[in-house]
Amino acid sequence: MTDTADFPHDPEPQRPAGWMDHDEIRHVRTLLPILYVDAIPVRVDESGDVVAVGLLLRVTREGVMSRALVSGRVMYHERVRDALLRHIEKDLGPVALPQIPASPQPFTVAEYFPTPGVTPYHDPRQHAVSLAYVVPVAGDCRPQQDALDLAWLTPEEATSGQVQMAMNGGQDLLLRQAMAHVGRLP
Repeated sequence: MTDTADFPHDPEPQRPAGWMDHDEIRHVRTLLPILYVDAIPVRVDESGDVVAVGLLLRVTREGVMSRALVSGRVMYHERVRDALLRHIEKDLGPVALPQIPASPQPFTVAEYFPTPGVTPYHDPRQHAVSLAYVVPVAGDCRPQQDALDLAWLTPEEATSGQVQMAMNGGQDLLLRQAMAHVGRLP
């Protein structure tokens, strides 16, 4: 007798609660706006002033190198603060030590559309609504997952034309809004 007769084989591996497979999320993206979080990781000095901004280096689907923010979906039955923590850990590593306030408030809401020009934010895959946060991180950050590098830039460097041109989908504008929110837009 084979062990498959005794133990039925589950053809689909277990997914975390609220996680959809590739086909399911692709289908849902055509029907509904999806909730996201965008996080701008920053280093602050002892008085709380932003002294550095962390930008990821990624390769787009088209093979182009670009600078990016920490970003990702909020899963079903997941608190926004937990989504922020999960995506920061996923992109910056388990010891990034993000300092999420007790009552996180976004500095803006960005609405990404699949049609260019509707808003300054564009995502060809979907209509997404993103809550955007500036998040101080105090730990050791290392690029994870599909991020190739993490650069810590001064707010002036991060909002320079050269860096802004290397960002996609309106994240350059989101970064400028974040720096204006914390009083560091040059």
